[in-house]
Amino acid sequence: MPEELVFLMETLKIFPVTIKQMKRWTDRNPVMASVRRFVKQGWPKSVKSEFHPHHSRKLELSIQDGCLLWGSRIIVPKLGREQLLSLLHEGHPGISKMKGLARSYVWWPNIDADIEAQVKRCNQCQLNHPSPPTVPMHPWEWPERPWERIHIDYAGPFMGKMFLLVIDAHSRWMEVEMVNVASTQNTIEHLRSMFSRFGLPEVMVTDNGSCFTSNDFTEFAKRNQIRHVKTAPYHPSSNGLAERAVQTFKLGIKKQTNGTLQTKLSRFLFHYRLTPNATTGIPPAELMLKCRPRSHLDLILPSMKGNIKQQQLKQKSQHDVHSRDRTFKQGDFVLVRNFSRRAETQWLPGIIKEFCGTNSYKVQLNSDNIVRRHADHILARQADCNIPAIDNDSDDVLLYPAQSQAFTSNTTTPFLRRSQRNRRPPDRFKA
Repeated sequence: MPEELVFLMETLKIFPVTIKQMKRWTDRNPVMASVRRFVKQGWPKSVKSEFHPHHSRKLELSIQDGCLLWGSRIIVPKLGREQLLSLLHEGHPGISKMKGLARSYVWWPNIDADIEAQVKRCNQCQLNHPSPPTVPMHPWEWPERPWERIHIDYAGPFMGKMFLLVIDAHSRWMEVEMVNVASTQNTIEHLRSMFSRFGLPEVMVTDNGSCFTSNDFTEFAKRNQIRHVKTAPYHPSSNGLAERAVQTFKLGIKKQTNGTLQTKLSRFLFHYRLTPNATTGIPPAELMLKCRPRSHLDLILPSMKGNIKQQQLKQKSQHDVHSRDRTFKQGDFVLVRNFSRRAETQWLPGIIKEFCGTNSYKVQLNSDNIVRRHADHILARQADCNIPAIDNDSDDVLLYPAQSQAFTSNTTTPFLRRSQRNRRPPDRFKA
């Protein structure tokens, strides 16, 4: 059939409603006829339930040309309501506009519910319905450890390159790798490099890009025992941490003016990792590395190392007041402290065998045993000093056990210098 004829037939299905039809419908409706009689003759003291909607408005009802009116709105009988709903919905205006149009012309009990049902039955209205209100936010759970869950996304094409962006959900630490093509192979290679530095994560969150949904990437995640979570298609806010990181990255790179693209990327990452995050309140570097990397701003802070060095110099100056520098050379004749619990003498003769550190020496005893002593436990002696031979019954740990009894030193007793003054006990010990 011709299109013009079909359109005319569709249009003629809905006929205009006249006041005569409204009067005829009112006469045929028992409830409406009774309400019209009550308006003329007066309302009874009690009415049935079907009259309650009209009874509550009895002071505002009127009659004109045999039809009931509520204010300026005509009250439509039940027979004409479907046709009036079709006229109100003729242009598919929607629920709100249909209600506003109806309030200017017509009314009947539960008209708002009938209008809503009419719109919900319309296929064209449902197919062209706007997006519903967003559901309540469901934030991701904050991981307890760094690199436990990572969010991955690609930024670009941006400045002629693609950028693989990985952000840690715990610390907000960001890793960015520059690639030419966002392929599965490039993604896997750069992720391997990151995993070699920080370990394998437990969860990876990505969108549904082809490089993340390929069989190779699925096999890569399965082989490393990483749970791969893919967000809902066309809903980027599900991976909002990565999407927000992409915005931060692009804005930070655009603000860099000097240097190559790699230099701009390095500068951005350096300052981003040292700046406290808006969510955690802590710089990502401190949460990820458990320390704060050194920057130019650290130059204005007092140096703990300098304070410690000053304290050490102060301690050294106080200690060295009664100290003397004492050094020995290989082959020097010395006396070393005897720490044996069964020692008969406090010192043992020996020869410096080797210098082995600050104020530390290896000494060969008369029994050819070699022990290690600090300079505080070594005294110089003359080569011709007579020291009696003493068997070394020391509990000391020997660096080298005795191999021969040959010893080149003379066994003479050293002369011990002591004060010869008479010592007098203090007064408090007197009777």
